[in-house]
Amino acid sequence: MKHAPVVFVVDNEVIISKSLALILQKHGYAAYSYTDPLQALEAIHSDSPDILITDVVMPQLSGIDLAIQMQARCSSCKILLFSGQASTTDLLENARKQGHTFTLLSKPVHPTDLLREIARL
Repeated sequence: MKHAPVVFVVDNEVIISKSLALILQKHGYAAYSYTDPLQALEAIHSDSPDILITDVVMPQLSGIDLAIQMQARCSSCKILLFSGQASTTDLLENARKQGHTFTLLSKPVHPTDLLREIARL
């Protein structure tokens, strides 16, 4: 029997992280919400995610830095970034220069678009 894909949703806005996790749970994913990217990193010791969905701009650690660290610890983890800020382009470009390519969705992200991107991963 195939296990439900494990998804970590990380956004410092609790309503966003919890809402997206709930939507994913209703569609058969084992989704967990985090408002602290460092907690999400710590959580991979007990449950490695198949997919990380993270906001880019967060106070403790950028979503791009979180994605890079997550992939270093869990190489098969797929990454999906989302952001509502224009400054994200520079952060993504710096990550590309370091050899990391991530998909970016714009906030607010519609659940249908999110599910389509996850399926594409």
